[in-house]
Amino acid sequence: MALELPALPYALDALAPHINAQTLEIHHGKHHQAYVTNGNKLIEGTEFAAMKVEDIIKATAGKADKAGIFNNAAQVWNHTFYWHSMKPGGGGKPTGAIAAKIDADLGGYDKFAQEFAQAGATQFGSGWAWLVLENGKLAIKKTPNAENPMTAGAKPLITMDVWEHAYYLDFQNRRPDYMKAFLDHLVNWDFANQNLG
Repeated sequence: MALELPALPYALDALAPHINAQTLEIHHGKHHQAYVTNGNKLIEGTEFAAMKVEDIIKATAGKADKAGIFNNAAQVWNHTFYWHSMKPGGGGKPTGAIAAKIDADLGGYDKFAQEFAQAGATQFGSGWAWLVLENGKLAIKKTPNAENPMTAGAKPLITMDVWEHAYYLDFQNRRPDYMKAFLDHLVNWDFANQNLG
């Protein structure tokens, strides 16, 4: 099967108190697992069954008759990327190449943090906020549902899940508080630097 549920890169309770073990258990073990299960059912016996998940996403993006495959494959990829976009003891101002690039392309960390949170806050309903590399420069994007900036040629560096199930047990309807916790305590700048490299 092309789609797999990877293990979390940390223990279920490692992101507490910002994201608790129950949230991760449900989000990873139920939501993420469902995308893997449903996606594999949809691609079984098709040309997509032997493809890498990124290739499935690119091959099915924007095709109405492949929407089910796209949605499940993209959500498998997006969630895997999201788990790595966080780490215990993360957050705060970045260091290394990503810090210099944020200063050069986005006007500094404070401006980035404001615009990234704004992208998450203004994504109506379910979706994602992204820091991407596009034409050699950093950009902030937001996408609805399962959409991913890679389908438009951008390279994701970090993502923040703004579907309600990502934060509801911890923050209820307070999405801005979740986004602040993501930036202040969770975001994994080491992962962003790896992706930038």
